[in-house]
Amino acid sequence: MSNTIEKPYQPLEGVSVPGLLIGNEGTVISQPLQGGKALEVRSLIPDDPAFDFVVNTMTYQPGASLPAVEIHVMEHGLAMLTGGGIYRLNDKWYAVTAGDFIWMAPFCPQWFGAIGKTLAKYLIYKDWNRHPLEDL
Repeated sequence: MSNTIEKPYQPLEGVSVPGLLIGNEGTVISQPLQGGKALEVRSLIPDDPAFDFVVNTMTYQPGASLPAVEIHVMEHGLAMLTGGGIYRLNDKWYAVTAGDFIWMAPFCPQWFGAIGKTLAKYLIYKDWNRHPLEDL
């Protein structure tokens, strides 16, 4: 799979620009989402306002799903890494498998459920520390 996400950096006034960050997902401790082990999240970028986005991997056990339909003020980009499932965007449903990429606009209702007998895992980025309307 070869996906590239390009996004201009949006600095915040009074916040230093972050330096180079190199990491390894395997060294990041996963956190269960809402208390269960069926869905785990690994945060790959420090929680720091110098970064204008977050990057996480989300790993679903077979049959696991997001606990609710989500709506966020920020855009998202998602690269399906392994497995597959069903993704809801607005009122439409899409089958997704490894290699697929999804872009989600701000305020787009979204939900994912893993389908199959293997883990489903995706990499997701979100504009996090910047509001989508701040430049208007």
